[in-house]
Amino acid sequence: MNNFLWGTSTAAYQIEGGANEDGRTPSIWDTFSHAPGKVMDGDTGDVACDHYHRSADDVRLLAKIGVDAYRFSLSWPRVRPGGRGQLNQRGIDFYKRLIDDLRAHDIEPFVTLNHWDLPQDLEDAGGWPARETAYRFAEYASLAFSALGDRVTYWTTHNEPWCSAFLGYGSGIHAPGRTDGADALAAAHHLNLAHGLAVPLLTGAKVGISLNLHAFLGDPEAVRRLDAVGNRVFLDPLLRGSYPSDLIADTAGVTDWGFVHDGDLAIIHQPFDFLGMNYYTRSVVELSPTKVFPSEWPGSEHVRFMPRDLARTDMGWEIDPAGLADLLRRVHEEYGPIPLYITENGAAYPDALDDRDRIGYLESHIRVCQEAVAAGIPLRGYFLWSLMDNFEWSWGYSKRFGIIQVDYESQARTPRASAHWYADLIRTGHLGG
Repeated sequence: MNNFLWGTSTAAYQIEGGANEDGRTPSIWDTFSHAPGKVMDGDTGDVACDHYHRSADDVRLLAKIGVDAYRFSLSWPRVRPGGRGQLNQRGIDFYKRLIDDLRAHDIEPFVTLNHWDLPQDLEDAGGWPARETAYRFAEYASLAFSALGDRVTYWTTHNEPWCSAFLGYGSGIHAPGRTDGADALAAAHHLNLAHGLAVPLLTGAKVGISLNLHAFLGDPEAVRRLDAVGNRVFLDPLLRGSYPSDLIADTAGVTDWGFVHDGDLAIIHQPFDFLGMNYYTRSVVELSPTKVFPSEWPGSEHVRFMPRDLARTDMGWEIDPAGLADLLRRVHEEYGPIPLYITENGAAYPDALDDRDRIGYLESHIRVCQEAVAAGIPLRGYFLWSLMDNFEWSWGYSKRFGIIQVDYESQARTPRASAHWYADLIRTGHLGG
C-alpha cells in the first residue's frame, strides 16, 4: 500500500472546549447540549478535551503514533462568529498554530469545514432548511481558505451531511432538534448546494466531502427505500447531477421538492477530488405493515431494522466489516474512479487501556481496506475514529472511541493498547495473522 495515508480524525465541538473564548459564538450544539434532556447526563462540549489549550501536546501524541495525516474540523462559529461578517483573527490564529505544528511534525492536515457546528445565529435565521444557509457556508469556506489555504492542501466541505439533515431536522436526536421530514429533505439539498457553491472557491486545493454511507441487507424494497434517502440523496446529485427518481416518488407525500431551483443540480455536480466514506456498521432491514420510523427516514417509515446475532460495540452497533467491502466496491463500480478515503472508522468500548476488542474491530476493517487496494479500488487512505475520547454528541461522555484515553477531570491523556497497535501497523505496514 505505497503512498497510502494513515491518519486519525477528530471534530472541533467534540474535543476543543474553549466554547466561550476568544470571540467564539454559540453553535447549534452549544444550544442543544445546554437544553435539558437532550444529551446524556447533561453533558456539554464547553470544555470537552480542552484541545483548544492543549493542541501542542495532542500533536506530539499524533507524532508518537506516527500518523501521516490528521483530519480535524474548523469550528465554524470560532472562525466566523455568528456565521456572518469577517473572520475572527483569534480563531484563525489557533488553527494556524495547529496546522504549523502538524507540518513541523510532517503530518498532513485534512481540514473539514462543517462538522455539524452550524452557528446558532444561522439556525435562528432558518438553518439548513433555508436556502440562504448554503450561501453563508460558501462565504465561510472562501474566507477560511483565504486565511489557511497556504497551509492546507486537503479540504472537506461537510462531514456526514446525512446526520446534519436527517438527525438534526428529521428525528431531532441531534442539534438543532427539529422534527420535520420536509425540513430534513430541504436541509439535505441545501447541504448539497453549499458543497457545490464552495468547491470552485477552493482554487488549487484538493477538495472532497465525507459521507456516512449506509450498508443494508434484507428485503429488496426496504433496502431500496433506505438506500434512496440514506445514500443516493447525496451520491447521485454530487456524482451524477440528479436526484433519484424513486426518492422523489417515495417522498411525494412529504415534500414537493420545490426547494430545488433551476441550475442547482449543475452547481452541485461540480468536479471534486476525493470522496470520504465513514463506516461503522451494517443493518438488515425489512418492510413493516405499521409505521416504524420518525421523520429521519422520510418516505421509508414502513421499514424496520432487524437485529442479528453478531458482536456489537458499546454503541450497540453490529460489527460487520463485509459491509465496508460492499460499499467500497459499490461506490467504485457505480460512481466511477473517484479517489476514496475512509475518513472515519472505529468503535466505542468501555473504558480500559487494554482495549483488545477495539483492536479486533480495527484490524478486521483495515484488512478490508487492504483487500480493496489489492483489487484496484482507488482507496488512498484510512482515518481512524478517533484519536481520543471525546464528546459523543447526544451520548455525551458516556461512550469512548479514542485510542487515547482521556481523564476528563485531569485532562490526562494515556495511550491505549490500540494506539500502540496502530503505531506498529503504520511503522511496519503489516496487520499480522
